[in-house]
Parts: sequence; structure tokens; C-alpha cells
Amino acid sequence: MSQVSSNPFEFTDTNKRYHTYDYYLRHTFGGKCAKITLDAGLSCPNIDGKCGTGGCIYCSGGSASRTVDSLLSLKEQYHAQIDGASAKWKGLVGFIPYLQAYSNTYTSPDNLRKILDDVSSLEGAVAVDIATRADCLEGEKIEILRALSEKIPVTLELGLQSSDDETARVINRGHTYGVFVDAFMRVRKSAPKVKIAVHIINGLPGENHEKMMKTAHSLALLRPDIIKIHLLHIIEGTPLAKMYNDSLYTPLSLDEYVKIVCDQLEVLPCECVIERVTGDGQRDTLLAPLWSLKKTVVINEIDKELFRRNSYQGRYYNEN
Repeated sequence: MSQVSSNPFEFTDTNKRYHTYDYYLRHTFGGKCAKITLDAGLSCPNIDGKCGTGGCIYCSGGSASRTVDSLLSLKEQYHAQIDGASAKWKGLVGFIPYLQAYSNTYTSPDNLRKILDDVSSLEGAVAVDIATRADCLEGEKIEILRALSEKIPVTLELGLQSSDDETARVINRGHTYGVFVDAFMRVRKSAPKVKIAVHIINGLPGENHEKMMKTAHSLALLRPDIIKIHLLHIIEGTPLAKMYNDSLYTPLSLDEYVKIVCDQLEVLPCECVIERVTGDGQRDTLLAPLWSLKKTVVINEIDKELFRRNSYQGRYYNEN
């Protein structure tokens, strides 16, 4: 019997035992879509001094660092990438403009409205993704997101990283878990059509298996629409890199990471889309863990471990 035919997981048509983003896109839009990363030229309250400076200790300048593309308009950035995406992935049914760099609701309501109007009207756009922080979601901005979600599918990506407040302090996150939950619930109530994607990071300084599982259980209670599970990367020039070089931080091994991801998947609701199970590190700036550069290997090891356990996403969700 093949891994596909013996797969007990509901939301799959492959060997995957978790609810992949590819499966979600195909069943939502009728085929594969490509995310197109955009830089709106915004900043972050944890960088410019509003709540902190320097950003989180692993931050090298926003989830998508400034590039030459940021000198272009959003429309120019978009069109500079869609041909390459179409060549890489055949049969695309659409594109998802993704405001990724820094905090994309950290601006005035009027400017936010203009940015979102611009990206939602891009040719071939079937949805819009907006990455931001929980402390950048005042009421008027949520209303702007609600209004946009009436016209086009909207995903709001919120960085949580950990539900543990001591960890948030150690990594210089700049806000507490309570602030995150408050923003999450206000978006849920006031903009119910907006899908919420939550980012978490495994391997943060001071976090053991119990704390990483605590974050997964916290998300299981909130039931976000999408979750991105990341591995902590040590990037040159960051405070985390100094900790690593001073032997004050040891990254996870591949085996440790695979185990914790599978443990987390088992307690997350099966309807929740898992957009990532690891992250991408820049080869020229990544100090560790170097095993993370082999992304396909990491993903395959997670698949193999779930198969070995005869387990799947949500297996223990009702026991939360």
C-alpha cells in the first residue's frame, strides 16, 4: 500500500500528512498561485524607536530586507517578478501580491488604504497578503482591511514567534502575548473575512520542548487560518549572531527540529493551513544551522517522521 493511499489525513491528496498551502491554494483558487513579494518602503516600531530599536535579536532588517526593488513602485516590483514566477511554475492561475518587508500596517490609515488599493488592483492578483505586527493594528486600520476583504481575499500575517512573554523579552520582541491576542481577536470580530496567518519560530533562546509546545497549544486554542512554522536562523551581523559566536546560544539539530515540528502538528487543528514547516536562510549570510540550507531534506524528514509515527496534523487536537 502506498503512502498516498494509506494516508489517514483528510486535507490532502498526496503523501503529506498536514494541510499544505499548496492544497489550500488548489482547492481555493482552482490551481497553483505564486506569491510575489513586495516592499512598500515602511518601517517597524521595534526598529525606529516607537517600542524599541534594533529589532528582534535575529532580525537582519525585516523579513524581506531592502533590495533595489524597493526603489521601484509596487506595480514595477510586481511586474518585474511575475514573468519569472510563470516560468518557474507552469499553469499558474494567479498571483498573490505579498507585502512582506517590515510592518505593513505601520503607516497612516490614508497611506495604508492607498497601498492596498494599488496592490489589490494589480493585473492577475487573486488575493492580497499583508505582513505586520500585532501592535500596528489600530481600529481604523482593521476597518480598512475589512473593506478590502469584501473585494478580494485578504490574508493578514502576524508574527508571534512565541506565546511565552519571557521569550518575547529575551528576543526583544517589543510586545507581549496579551497584545497579540487582543489584536487577533479584534481582527476576528471586526473583519471576519480576513484570514489570519500566524508565524512562530522554533529554537528561540531559552526555549525548550515544553515552551515550543506551549506556543502550539496556544495557537490551537486561537485556531488561526494559517500557520507558518519557522526555524531560527542565525544571520551575520545580528545580536543573535554575537550570542552564537560567544557560545551563549546553541541552535537546534535537524533531529530536534523535526521532532518538535511533528509534535506541534499533532496538536494543531487539521483545518488550519500549514504554509511553512521550515524557513529559508540566505546562504551568504547564514551562520547556522547550516543543515537548514537543504530545505527539501528537512521537509522530507518531517514527512518521514509523521509516516513512521503513523500520525498526522490534528491527531491529538481534541486533547488540548
